[in-house]
Amino acid sequence: MKVRFAPSPTGLLHVGNARIALANYLLARRHGGQFLLRLDDTDTERNRPEYAEAIAHDLRWLGIAWDEMLRQSDRLDRYAAAAERLKASGRLYPCFETEEELNVKRELRVRRKQPPIYDRAMLKLTPEQRTAAEANGKRPHWRFLLSGYPAEWGDMVLGPRTVKLSAVSDPILIRADGTPLYTFTSVVDDIETGITHVVRGEDHVTNTGIQIDIMAALGARPSNVRFAHLPLLVDQDGGKLSKRVGALSLRSLRGDGIEPQALAGYLARLGTADDPAPQSADQIAESYDLSRVSRSAARFDGRQLLALNRRVLHELPFNAVRDRLPPSATTAFWLAVRGNLDLLNEARGWWEVVAGTIIPPLIEGEAEYLHTARDTLPAEPWDNDVWTKWIDALKAATGRRGRNLFLPLRLALTGEDHGPELRDLLPLMGRDRAAERLRLAAA
Repeated sequence: MKVRFAPSPTGLLHVGNARIALANYLLARRHGGQFLLRLDDTDTERNRPEYAEAIAHDLRWLGIAWDEMLRQSDRLDRYAAAAERLKASGRLYPCFETEEELNVKRELRVRRKQPPIYDRAMLKLTPEQRTAAEANGKRPHWRFLLSGYPAEWGDMVLGPRTVKLSAVSDPILIRADGTPLYTFTSVVDDIETGITHVVRGEDHVTNTGIQIDIMAALGARPSNVRFAHLPLLVDQDGGKLSKRVGALSLRSLRGDGIEPQALAGYLARLGTADDPAPQSADQIAESYDLSRVSRSAARFDGRQLLALNRRVLHELPFNAVRDRLPPSATTAFWLAVRGNLDLLNEARGWWEVVAGTIIPPLIEGEAEYLHTARDTLPAEPWDNDVWTKWIDALKAATGRRGRNLFLPLRLALTGEDHGPELRDLLPLMGRDRAAERLRLAAA
């Protein structure tokens, strides 16, 4: 088995891409296969080296390692050679229409209630007409002559699939500037690198039918390749997730404090009947089964991802996060706050509470109580028993119990009405900081 993940370095990796990459990786690892990372970087206008670096970094962060890597920009000679073979066999033909002319043709066919597919007018071009066009400075784009036969395969996720190639326009494989397009380069690479399984999104189903035809035209056996198309992700309202990819890039999620075990565990089970659980990619691979994926669109629910992230954070030891916490953070601090975090970056807010300067809200009607609370603060040094000593003294002095006793203290000391246990935060805060906040909240 050999699979590939083939992103274009034109932007950041988002969760839809990551799900496809993860599915390929898990399938290969489960069956002892190879995983190829291929950068489809022939679009020189949109490709950026920083995006290529970001893709590699994000994949490593998610726990995905590759056995081999290649860039399509290093293989232009291979595509040129394959194109010449298709030209020689009559399957790749030159076209001189401009985009405007093609648009007029499409509109005319639509008005006539005909399928808006290319009419193959350029197949009737004579050598003299081609010579004349080129003499006038025109450069052709090159279309692949589809066979017209139905392309059929047994999809590993969607089941039996058929693409009627007679209802599809002959695809452009080479632009007028000589740049090969993905539809073509992908087939050449899959053949020459020995790809056995192509796992990608459901939006590629028609493209798969076309590429099966190109494979056969290049002398390969399409039946040697298995295809699997994962239904696309949608948001919680059923809309296209692509509208929100900026907020769901792996870089953004990582920056917010999402842990890789949470994201991998969620994406691997998304669209299946299995409950997601936070695990590393290699742990998930031990039982990964592509046949468990539903044929229906999968809803990406940020709340479920956060729930998994909480589970990860609540179990992480200090040494696993110390490099991502404020430099002076301690084990005691991490153990105090981790049970209240959805995202790791929230820890910085709690560090400001225990070690920084916050301005608590003015708590109306509680001035006398807060002054009493300040006056009854135990003397330093403070240990883990300081909370119990202070609360016992406050109860005796005020007769308060429950919410009336604790809520004003929490608001004054942390600025929040909920959060980590005050008994754990108070020793980290220190007497002077606690006294000053009680004074400000009572003022």
